[in-house]
Amino acid sequence: MDVRVNRSEAGVRAEHCMVATGHPLAARTAITVLDAGGSAVDAAIAADAVLGVVEPMATGIGGDLLAMIVEADGRAITYNGTGRAPAALTVDLLERLPGRRIPERHALSVTTPGAVRGWHDLHRRFGRTDWADLLAPAIALANAGFAVAPICAGEWKLFAPVVRADPVSARLYRAERPPAAGEIFANPELAAVLRAIAVDGPAAFYEGEPARAAALADQAHGGVLSAGDFAGHIGDFREPVSTRFRGLAVLECPPNTHGVAVLDALAELEPLDLAEDDPATMVAAVRAMGRGLARARQTVADPAGDTVCTVVVDRDGLAVTLMTSVFKRFGSGIGVPGCGFVLQNRGSGFSEPGHLNGPAPGKRLYHTVVPAAALKDGRFHAGFGVVGGAMQPQGHVQLLIRLAAWGEPLQAAIDAPRWRLGSSRSLRISQPDATTCERATSR
Repeated sequence: MDVRVNRSEAGVRAEHCMVATGHPLAARTAITVLDAGGSAVDAAIAADAVLGVVEPMATGIGGDLLAMIVEADGRAITYNGTGRAPAALTVDLLERLPGRRIPERHALSVTTPGAVRGWHDLHRRFGRTDWADLLAPAIALANAGFAVAPICAGEWKLFAPVVRADPVSARLYRAERPPAAGEIFANPELAAVLRAIAVDGPAAFYEGEPARAAALADQAHGGVLSAGDFAGHIGDFREPVSTRFRGLAVLECPPNTHGVAVLDALAELEPLDLAEDDPATMVAAVRAMGRGLARARQTVADPAGDTVCTVVVDRDGLAVTLMTSVFKRFGSGIGVPGCGFVLQNRGSGFSEPGHLNGPAPGKRLYHTVVPAAALKDGRFHAGFGVVGGAMQPQGHVQLLIRLAAWGEPLQAAIDAPRWRLGSSRSLRISQPDATTCERATSR
């Protein structure tokens, strides 16, 4: 496939396929897969595996996966690959913790990783490329090394204290001298695990040495994750939840994600004027989003986290938005000996015992990762995802206002200033003007 790209102020346009992801090596990998005849899902899996190598602070095989898939005829399905709490995570374990809440980097925050099973389940349903070929680029990069990107180098240095607290992670991620921008970093231990997964499928991860080593590592820090938790992990395909907004059918992942907060906010905004670049529109959107999030908090929690996102559309019209995350940067900080990855800390998003989002054995908690899509006239129109915990639904709403209500080009909508509503009712506005600030804070 000859992929010709035209770059302009209107954004990037391609004739046959498109990839949007957070790292050039991941984008190049996805295009290579498409060029070889792979599907959009194949390309997204390969790109995501690469992201787990080159952005280990954000994602990896120790984290979770969610996806939104839209077929050429407009049929859509979501995939929930979020892990569950360990079977041994009982309420009595939390009684001695501050506020009976799991601390952010505590060993009890570790939930079963779902990304590897998610890759395989998606590939079985939508893949065309040989499974092993999808992981080959990530294996090669992990084994030979790659030049650390400037943004990653900055985050590596900033969050070095997280991995410094664990001897395995400290050695693996060079906590005493984090790699600088342009420096080569290799992870042959991760390459070996990925190679085993490429040969033997997810069983190599969920029933093999990675599962046993991960359980022992978590238990050594006071956690209760077991090899049985790994062996029992499954993901599932689900119908998306949706609403209409200004001519678009907006598709979100159902609970346990906070996609429903997006739908609540859009339903409130649909009958309003939403005049372009009017401060009143921003104020209305902030209030609608606040009410949507508040309704979500009545049944779920409100954790914040970090994520990666890949959107791919292939020449046959299949589109996927795939997102993975270890939650906070470097997750729990607990490294898996000999395996080259850290375990996620998603369980720190559990609420206190007794809350609907409270911890329980084998329970899925409220999840911030929420890939989404929009249909126009019954066909795929856009796939999108935002990184950053509670900013994800807020980013969806702001993007959709600009795309659907104002008719802005996609690149302009992406580049536009944004606002963020905090959990304490704080409001941050990028590039604000005095009128907007006055109206936003008047109530």
